[in-house]
Amino acid sequence: MKRVVVILLTTLLAGCTSRPPYEGKSVADLERMLSDSDPRVQMQGAYGLGSLGEKAAPAVPALVKALKAENVLVRQQAAGALAQMAAQAGAAVPALVESLTDAEWTVRRQAAVALGRIGPPARAAAEAALERCEGDNNSLVRKAAQEALARVRG
Repeated sequence: MKRVVVILLTTLLAGCTSRPPYEGKSVADLERMLSDSDPRVQMQGAYGLGSLGEKAAPAVPALVKALKAENVLVRQQAAGALAQMAAQAGAAVPALVESLTDAEWTVRRQAAVALGRIGPPARAAAEAALERCEGDNNSLVRKAAQEALARVRG
């Protein structure tokens, strides 16, 4: 019994020390992950790009494409990654505005957060769409839209 416990603990601890799939990868590697056929890999790629923040700006076009992914979690992570890039994600504003109408509230919320972090450069394209989101059925989307409006209005 003691041997089984030791083996189990060793296995669990070994699993806890493994690195996430996105860790240590370059922007190009993470961008390639967005094109993988497995949505879990795509999510990891988007999350990894977000963790790099503004350094991942060259991947903005790939993240914009990921906003159209079939998998809701991929779309959510792509919008979240763009939020982490702040002003460097300015080219994504039209796609983020479109994401404010996504069927999934989590995507709408992340798109609003991203637009807010982009700030005043998103105002012309996003202000009316964010105002519409103030009436969203989901309270978290409404709150994100209100905060984003305050930021884009400067």
